[in-house]
Formats: sequence, C-alpha cells, structure tokens
Amino acid sequence: MAAVSPAPDGIAAYPAVAAEPRRVRPGIRLALRVGGGIAILLITALAVGFGPFVRGLSAVSPWSVLAALALAVVATSAAAWRWRVIAHGYGLDLSRRAAFAAYYRSQFLNAVLPAGVLGDVHRAWAHGRDQARVGVAARAVVVERILGQLVQIALTLAVLLPLGFGSSLVPLAWCAGAIAVVAAVAAAAALLPGRRPMLRREWILLRPVLTRPAALSAIVLASVVVVASHVALFVVASIAVGLPFDGGIAAVGLVVLGASAIPLNVGGWGPREAAAGAAFALVGLGASAGVAASTAFGVLALVGVAPGAVVLLLERRSRS
Repeated sequence: MAAVSPAPDGIAAYPAVAAEPRRVRPGIRLALRVGGGIAILLITALAVGFGPFVRGLSAVSPWSVLAALALAVVATSAAAWRWRVIAHGYGLDLSRRAAFAAYYRSQFLNAVLPAGVLGDVHRAWAHGRDQARVGVAARAVVVERILGQLVQIALTLAVLLPLGFGSSLVPLAWCAGAIAVVAAVAAAAALLPGRRPMLRREWILLRPVLTRPAALSAIVLASVVVVASHVALFVVASIAVGLPFDGGIAAVGLVVLGASAIPLNVGGWGPREAAAGAAFALVGLGASAGVAASTAFGVLALVGVAPGAVVLLLERRSRS
C-alpha cells in the first residue's frame, strides 16, 4: 500500500507507521496511480471491446443488489471486528457500533475517491481525534489493513495451489504463485536495513496482540470472513452476467481480489478488470466474460458500501 498526503492534526501519511522523507510529491503519486488505472482500463477495453463493460453494467439486477447489500454487512462486520481487536491491542477504545459505522464510511470513501485509501486515512484521523491519539490510531488502521491483506494472500495460496495440480486450474495456480512472489519481494523490501528499526519498533508495540492466541485467531477468522464475502459477491456478479456457477469462478475471484490490491486503480477499477479478463481466458471461459463479471462486481461492490454515504450524511447533520 502506498502513502498519500498527510491528514490533519499531524496524522502521518497512510500507511504512516514511521516518518520517512518523501521522494515523490503526493500529488504526482496520486496522478500516477489514477493515470495508471485509467491506462489499464483503456488497454483492457481495446483488447476486449466495450461490449463486456456494457454487459456487466446491464446485468445488475434487484436480486444481485440485495445480495451485495447483505454480503457487505457481513464483510463490514467482520472487518470492523478485526479493527477493534487491533485497536484494543494498542490501548484504544472503540465500540462495536462506532467501528461498524466508521468502517462503512471508510469503504465508501475508498470506493468513490481516486486514491483508494483516503477512507482509511479519514477513519484513522477521526478515531485518533476522538481518542486524542492520532498517531496510534493511524498505526492501528495500517496494521489492520496489512494483516487483512496477508491473510488474503495466504488464503489465496492455500486454495489455489492445491486446486491447480492436475486440473484445469493450473494457470490459476501460477497466478497464485505470482502473488506469492510479489508478496515476497515486498517483504524483502520491507526488511532492508533502513527499515528494520521501524519494523522492530512496530513489533514491540503490536506484540501483545499478535502473541495472544484469542486475538490472533479473531484477526485471522475475521479476515477469512471478509475474503469469503468478497468472493461470494464475485460469484454473484458472474452468475448475473450469465455464467454457470462452478468452483473455478470462486477460484478466479481470489485472483481478482488480489489484483484489486494493486495501487494503480481508480476507485478499484483497472487491474481488477484486466486480471479478471486474463484469468477467465486462462481457464477457458473467455476474457470478455471475465471483464463483464468484473464490471458487475465493481458496480455491486459500490452498491454494497453505499450505506457509508448515509453514515457521512448523518455525521455531517450531527455536527451542524
């Protein structure tokens, strides 16, 4: 996850576990991320045409919207639980109701704002402001997102690698391996000598959480529920565009979710559609079907987090 500009009251950039000199201005970094996402979308459209995008948009139906809203409640509840466990480990107070509402709000902002993490920045700042510990709240949010992504990568590998051997899903197994390589490179970069003191300091702060079996189990279980809910929504989107359900679509969903974490996107759009097209083509379902399913998934995901807009409106009204 890349950093964005500092938030009010001294909150460090997200992810801002430690202050480091900025080599690229935040505005330039944001332009590169958005421009990269738009470029990937355009390349994908040139490869498959605009028909799959239209097919995905027109496939959204009332039943798929209801499914998206229901699955979003499950995913948001689990993610808010994960955040509460980590926040409590840092000594921060966070109620179930506040965590649930704030997580909905942050997901909505992440979906509609270009950087894809500004909702998390706002979530960290708002929680830290209420606790008068903005820096610690920022750490809790960053760690919550990182641990969630690590569990997602581990789950992707655990599911796809066994499925890939001796079956038609061998290409997806290679995709899962590529995800592991990227994760390993990122971990190696994080372990460079200049970053080791920072990681050691963060480990000391978080050790009381990660060394408690109950807390660690809750983090892993919540993350698995989040991933499963998102994969289920991808399956719903695939069925909506007319694809028959089978285990291969769920496996493709894991790859698509992994691609969604690539920072070159516009509100999540870009690498997700390209990866869906490539993955569907690899398993013999066709790139066009993959792009259509991913488009429907993107729309349904936005619908699912739409209650976050209600949270924003209610908060604004309460302050006025």
